[in-house]
Amino acid sequence: MADFKWMKELHQKNNTKMVLLVMDGLGGLPMKPGGETELEAAKIPNMDRLAKEGTLGQTIPIRRGFTPGSGPAHLALFGYDPLHYDVGRGVLEASGVGVHVNKGDVAARGNFCTVDADGKITDRRAGRISSEEAMPVLEKLQGITLPGVSVETRLVREYRFALVMRGEGLESDIDDTDPQKTGVPPLPAQANSSGSERAADLFNQWIKLAREALKDEPKANAMTLRGFSTDPALPQFPDIYGLRAACIAVYPMYRGVSHLVGMEVQQFEGEHPEDEFATAAKLWDDFDFFFIHIKKTDSKGEDGNFDGKIDIIESVDKALPELLALKPDVLAITGDHSTPARMKSHSFHPVPTLLWAPETVREDTQNRFGERACALGGLSTFPATDLLPMMLAHANRLAKYGA
Repeated sequence: MADFKWMKELHQKNNTKMVLLVMDGLGGLPMKPGGETELEAAKIPNMDRLAKEGTLGQTIPIRRGFTPGSGPAHLALFGYDPLHYDVGRGVLEASGVGVHVNKGDVAARGNFCTVDADGKITDRRAGRISSEEAMPVLEKLQGITLPGVSVETRLVREYRFALVMRGEGLESDIDDTDPQKTGVPPLPAQANSSGSERAADLFNQWIKLAREALKDEPKANAMTLRGFSTDPALPQFPDIYGLRAACIAVYPMYRGVSHLVGMEVQQFEGEHPEDEFATAAKLWDDFDFFFIHIKKTDSKGEDGNFDGKIDIIESVDKALPELLALKPDVLAITGDHSTPARMKSHSFHPVPTLLWAPETVREDTQNRFGERACALGGLSTFPATDLLPMMLAHANRLAKYGA
């Protein structure tokens, strides 16, 4: 992992440019044994060229066998050990939409869902309603008040919202109310410690009032809450690595984790890879490090849409020349975790990783970007927390250690 003490002591400034391009949920599986994964089946001539000129490997986001959430997986890519720096989904979502979470506040990520007459979940994402459909639903929740605390709700995107509760004596050690399956009712907010009992009781009161407010909605007639958390007070990325860092991401959660580590989150129009790369071009002279996030590879994987995931990968490759025209000194292309369409979920599988640095990289024998090639690549299999130090080294931004 990135040893923050030594990163601070060894980092050095120069004019090199680094890009971390993350295709969320990139890793996959064949739909049938012996077949190709989504990445292997994609027509990606630009990434294949970079694979031939660079070197490949595969990352372990958390530990071998662990299936990672998006928050901890991104922290790992930024060099933070996610088992040491535990950041809940709630504070990530809230930060991503500009809601400030102070120490002692409790934030949760909300999902609108659909329940039947018996209160059992029939759709965990309320039919993936659009943001336009979700906004009037959220407005019904914004009128809910509770004695002794203030409550703020903010739409994140589509069926997702952020909920922040502020008041005295609140702690966030509370279990999710999402049972992660259909055919059962949402769970109550359950405190895991005596200090969190007051907050859990208040969230259960809020849930009861919210269910009443939404009972006549055709799709989003209930909700689940996940990732109860507060401000984690993370060490700051610019201090650790000596980098001016920009985050270019469409989805709020990834803006949130970037904001919490001290990156500068950029606003831009559009949501396609070419829009994100064009934003990088406009900012190229102002930053040393660019984190660029592509979400829909993960969304298609979770939907079980094998061909759709291929299409997203190919759209990134098609737009890639615009990014390469900026002549980054170091470019890493990877995912935060694997989301095989075959499994329709995040998985424990290693994540394909490509490192391209024309001046310093040792080429390996692989010439295609895919899971099998990455398993045989020159970087081998390594912890995701090691990627940032490797990028810094290839950018000549780490001084020699010792005499």
